[in-house]
Amino acid sequence: MKELDSLLRDIKNRKFLPLYFFHGPEPYFIDLLIKNIEENVLNKEEKAFNQVMVYGKDTTYPDILSMAKQYPVMSDKKLIIVKEAQDLRLTDTEAEALMQYATQPVESTVLVFSHKNKKLDGKKRKLHQTLKNYIFLSDEIKDWNLSSVIQKELDRNHLKARPNIAPFLAQNLGNDLSRIFNEIAKVKILLKEGEWLDADKIEKYVGISKDYNVFELQKAVVSKDLPKALKIINVMGQNEKAHSIISMISVFFNYFSRVILFHVLRGNSPQVLASELGIAPAFIKDYENSSKLFSLKQATRVISILRDIDLKAKGLGVYQTSDKELMKEMVYKVIHIGSIETTT
Repeated sequence: MKELDSLLRDIKNRKFLPLYFFHGPEPYFIDLLIKNIEENVLNKEEKAFNQVMVYGKDTTYPDILSMAKQYPVMSDKKLIIVKEAQDLRLTDTEAEALMQYATQPVESTVLVFSHKNKKLDGKKRKLHQTLKNYIFLSDEIKDWNLSSVIQKELDRNHLKARPNIAPFLAQNLGNDLSRIFNEIAKVKILLKEGEWLDADKIEKYVGISKDYNVFELQKAVVSKDLPKALKIINVMGQNEKAHSIISMISVFFNYFSRVILFHVLRGNSPQVLASELGIAPAFIKDYENSSKLFSLKQATRVISILRDIDLKAKGLGVYQTSDKELMKEMVYKVIHIGSIETTT
């Protein structure tokens, strides 16, 4: 993220590199960088003659590099953006041509490759080495780091948010960064100056209920409160599109994976536990309490149950079942894990 911030700062200060190669599985950061480059390299008049956008499936590296060697018209810069660069054919010959250009790029050209949803071929080590000053990996955000990324975006937007808001959004919106950051931008517009962002505001502006969401469901399940869990499911089940069973399985899988890790690492300092579990130290107590309710064997059995529910949700081996019914089955089995493991 520091590298991203540095790139954005330089782009906004018009300190452009002659070549950018953005690649990786997370499209949001690539789109953000491309947007900033489009907004800052050329003004409206210059774009008519000096901005070119091509798509990987419609062109080749030799054609792109040939365009890059052309000088701008009545402008200091020429901007070439290659979208869907992952569709470009990259043979050894074309990789060699790209490396040659990278060693002596045309300074008046800003050549940008948008290689989204996948990484540049890792086997081409020489190419990676040659592009090292121009390449940016937009890697997927790990679940354990999502809250901190959201908190950073809240801070960047100068929003005063309650401490639970970042993890609350992470739990309920998943890792769809485009949606998360769009919601934050929307909230920024709607909040009055000086207002704090809390669960009530999230419910009002984002539409996530502070009482009926996957975060509250998880708390009910790990505390083995079946009536509360079923009540939450009955409300959430009314909108299966917004509360898919697959996303819930992911949340529970991550939580119980950490419970297992807590058992294994029990006895270490809170700092070590927080680091290994990938959570803030303030949440260690939650996992300590869960470890008392779910033994290591039981937490491991929960993972098996979640995998079984996941297969059912994907239609493997059973008749089609609603997400709501699968949620109920999942919750019942996890809460009654002690009795279930003795009868199976």
